[in-house]
Amino acid sequence: MCGIVGHVGSEQAAPILLDGLRRLEYRGYDSAGVAIHTDGGELKVVRAVGKLRNLEAQLNASPLPGTVGIGHTRWATHGRPSEVNAHPHVAGPIVVVHNGIIENHLALRARLEERGAKIASDTDTELVAHLVHFKVKDGLDLESAVRAALRELHGAYAIAVLSKNEPDRIVVAKSSSPLVLGLGDGATYCGSDIPALLPYTRRMVFLEDGDMAVLTREDASVTRIDTGEKVERAEKHIDWSSVMAEKAGFKHFMLKEIHEQPRAIEDTLRGRLDRENADVHGHEIGLSDADAKAIQRVYLLACGTSHHAAMTGRYYLEQIAKIPTTVELASEFRGRDPIIGPGDLVVAVSQSGETIDTLMAAREAKEKGAKVLAIANVIGSAIPRLADAAFYTHAGPEIGVASTKCFSAQLANLLMLSIWLGRRRGTLDTNGARELVEGLAKLPVQMRDVVIGTRQLVANLAKRYRDARDVLFLGRGLSFPIALEGALKLKEISYVHAEGYAAGEMKHGPIALIDSAVPVIVLMPKDRWYDKTLSNLQEAMAREGQVIGIATEGDEAAQRLTQDVIEIPAVLEALTPFLTVLPLQLYAYYVADFKGTDVDQPRNLAKTVTVE
Repeated sequence: MCGIVGHVGSEQAAPILLDGLRRLEYRGYDSAGVAIHTDGGELKVVRAVGKLRNLEAQLNASPLPGTVGIGHTRWATHGRPSEVNAHPHVAGPIVVVHNGIIENHLALRARLEERGAKIASDTDTELVAHLVHFKVKDGLDLESAVRAALRELHGAYAIAVLSKNEPDRIVVAKSSSPLVLGLGDGATYCGSDIPALLPYTRRMVFLEDGDMAVLTREDASVTRIDTGEKVERAEKHIDWSSVMAEKAGFKHFMLKEIHEQPRAIEDTLRGRLDRENADVHGHEIGLSDADAKAIQRVYLLACGTSHHAAMTGRYYLEQIAKIPTTVELASEFRGRDPIIGPGDLVVAVSQSGETIDTLMAAREAKEKGAKVLAIANVIGSAIPRLADAAFYTHAGPEIGVASTKCFSAQLANLLMLSIWLGRRRGTLDTNGARELVEGLAKLPVQMRDVVIGTRQLVANLAKRYRDARDVLFLGRGLSFPIALEGALKLKEISYVHAEGYAAGEMKHGPIALIDSAVPVIVLMPKDRWYDKTLSNLQEAMAREGQVIGIATEGDEAAQRLTQDVIEIPAVLEALTPFLTVLPLQLYAYYVADFKGTDVDQPRNLAKTVTVE
């Protein structure tokens, strides 16, 4: 949620800030603004409600020449979307942009007003600006003032601060909200996410919670907020190209990313499959063979799409590694004082690695003595840094808010984790492991065939049913989480009411919704649940439901019993989710496109959720 970009260098700041904010649009926002130290010695702020083009128009009409500045896209939390609530916020010579939520904002506001602060907005961010301003009035320099102010704040934040009195620097800090630094030649940058900085540098520094940094043209000096102690944070080279974050000829990022999934799986599997020994190279998992044998239970913590990947992972872990596994919504995990401790493995699954609910849940689990493994796509993000080990996906940057390729890559990591554990615990023999490893190796080609081979049929079905007000997705076993994911995708980007159900639950309520106006998408690959799913399909047909089957090639029953069939190749049961999800992603995409919604930036949603 929200996006921060900052630049200190010799080039003009405004174009760099606008470009960086544009690359962060996928995070979701409702207003935008910049603050720039102008060549005339002033610190000027421009803000606009709505899309970045509105801010850009203002800057084109009244340029702000200057080489030091900060920019922000806001997703409303405190106060409705408006120009006065947009960032940056100003108090005296101080300008602040901020992501996150200041939890003690009410008490802070009362204290500031007692000192005479005139607070113009409804935001918690403006309070930070006033607090820093008072520290400066008390005689502190900018770095010291920010440090003193932050010690009085409670909550999640990433901030960037300018002062009219110190025009050669930006002071930044973070706590439970993402912020990355970029190191260039004669320039330093900050941003909420890697894509904002990729055109300018691939040398990145990831701040830890409780870090603050002073950015100048020459370098970035990192210290701890609480002690002021200087610390060294390792520089990392990011090998994503800026082109990877562009549309590459596709109409939308989401469509591009759906088509990128075979490549994402290839990159995620690369170097990890031990085909010779029918195993997985598990050094990234951070467990010894003895640790693997000692695990008593696995908790999978996640939110949204990652939660559906985790539900699939539960099947893998229980069926392959034979470990009792619990899947938890991270937002619910924290509130009930979970019984967890040594002997438990917690796998925190997050596309961004910054999802605040998952981060806090993983932190609680670690404090209770559990070992924490992160599965994330962004190197150096908060959850992997917190965890005992990080098993990264390699999907590349995902710009569309509705996750697609990161979901598939998470499935791959969860399956590889299960194979690795199964081999060490003696629950997966060599023949079974070889089948899975070889199946994974072949998977990218099969995924490519499904995407290319089904997209026109899916587009035709989406056009036919685009005006349907309700859609049901049904699946059993490994197909149940995929049904949930298909429904979520449709809801997210087309705003159509859709529900995913375990097919066996249809007769316990949802069957009342089925009539001739309701498309029912049934996932029915040839697996152990096939016969029962076929019975549920017939129940839907008997109520005149418009049934679309996702079925294995050559399934004559599917051809006979459904209005339309989308075929996938025959694969091992464990691999079916990688293929059945692809037509569902395409269906959601095409329905949204035909309806004219904003596919890549759907309303009310943000890519990285950094508030609880």
